[in-house]
Amino acid sequence: MHWIAWPLPPTPTDSDASPGVAQPSAAAGPRQPLPQAPHEHWWALQFTPRVARVDGEALLLEVSATERLWGGREALLAQLQMRSPPWPADPPSGAGDPDPSPEPSGQARRLTPFAEAPTSLQALALLRLQLAGQPLPRHLPDGLPLHTLTALHPHLPSLARMGCRTWGALRALPRDGVARRMGAAVLLALDRAYGHIAHNHAWVELPERFELTAELPALATSADALLWSASRLLSALQAWLQARQQGVLALELAWRHDLRRVDGVLIAPWHALPVRTAQPTHELAHLRRLLAENLARIPLAAPANQITLRALETAPLPHASASLLPPDGSSAADGEGEGWHQLVERLSARLGADQVQSVTLLADHRPECMQRWQPTAEAGSVPAAKPPHGEHAPEAVLWPTWLLRTPQRLAMQGHRPCYQGPLGLLAGPHRFDAAWWEEGSCAQQADGRDGGQGSQGRSGLVQRDYFVALSPAAGRVWIFRERLAHAPAGASRDRWFLQGLYA
Repeated sequence: MHWIAWPLPPTPTDSDASPGVAQPSAAAGPRQPLPQAPHEHWWALQFTPRVARVDGEALLLEVSATERLWGGREALLAQLQMRSPPWPADPPSGAGDPDPSPEPSGQARRLTPFAEAPTSLQALALLRLQLAGQPLPRHLPDGLPLHTLTALHPHLPSLARMGCRTWGALRALPRDGVARRMGAAVLLALDRAYGHIAHNHAWVELPERFELTAELPALATSADALLWSASRLLSALQAWLQARQQGVLALELAWRHDLRRVDGVLIAPWHALPVRTAQPTHELAHLRRLLAENLARIPLAAPANQITLRALETAPLPHASASLLPPDGSSAADGEGEGWHQLVERLSARLGADQVQSVTLLADHRPECMQRWQPTAEAGSVPAAKPPHGEHAPEAVLWPTWLLRTPQRLAMQGHRPCYQGPLGLLAGPHRFDAAWWEEGSCAQQADGRDGGQGSQGRSGLVQRDYFVALSPAAGRVWIFRERLAHAPAGASRDRWFLQGLYA
């Protein structure tokens, strides 16, 4: 496993307020921090589904299963830097401190500090050292200081008096004595930090529908002020859409009027502005411009003190075709070459109809009989049959990548099947039934594996019990045991066959 600890940006203050929003006077006291953008951690879900927020200071991302999809670890880290919330150039100023000077225009954004480690607690500890400006220890993880592990905070004074200041020093102490003096929670946290036991996190989950409400830091009296406040919700909407790989087709921005500022005028408490897009999109700049155009045409009936953003309609984002062939329906006039059907017709005429074949689904529950290859020119007029198990068959997750054209009879070592060594059964059985009424080319093909003595050449019920097995040399394989209802005298009723291989 590989964990990345990514810090949450510091809470902004009202010094970043937009023009048009009322500012508090200096006599009102020190500036108060604005509430953070809602669900600011959704952006990380587009990189991995295993994201956890820990101690309100960092996000923990487990990326071992997804970094390959981003082109490797270095490419993933570059995308994280590009799409994460910007890291401030200077730490937030305290109460009464002057505002930090703005960055020069065109200056590149500051890289966000982060940490990587084999376990989540090690990554979090390294990140805490970086944010505190402390040097990293030479020996990891034994050299990490104790204060970087949250579970040890109540015991730091006692451990310091004992001369114990690092993870390695605490780990070297007798476990029984540590458990008696500090409790089993200390040993549990230490074992999780070293990766000896699993650490179960509360993963971040996206809601099925997007609807966020935010209280405004000050009354919005213009469309620009309302748009500035809505921009934070639009950023959350973009993160929600990217994590779900969808685009928005219709959204709604609603704001609540502050009726205390209206004298004797009947005004509805809420006003909603629906906005539609021509095609699914999650581009923040486009959504902001579209919302600004619509807000510019609607005068505010009263100051607004609360806004709500809803996604009314979404759709999967269209992806570019990864096929090596031009899409069907294109023509040379479009500049994309000939269409797929034209290519098939030309190749069939040049090479022969039998040399250009495509697969057709068959309504058969035996894996080797679920499809049939036939000339592509003829396949277009034959409707494809729906597989009997359907696309949501729970047992289909165990089916291998590659199936043998004809099941291969396995040798036996006693009662144990062998394929490049004795096979060990990992999962199964899953039973298929075959009987005398099954006819056709597939049944004849299946009979060919044993010299014409298959289910076609005998009567009675034939059962197949499928297993996932492990071969010492070939790895995981898919095999089945064929059980005959009626077998010749002295012959075994159970026969084993190899059906498929896992890539």
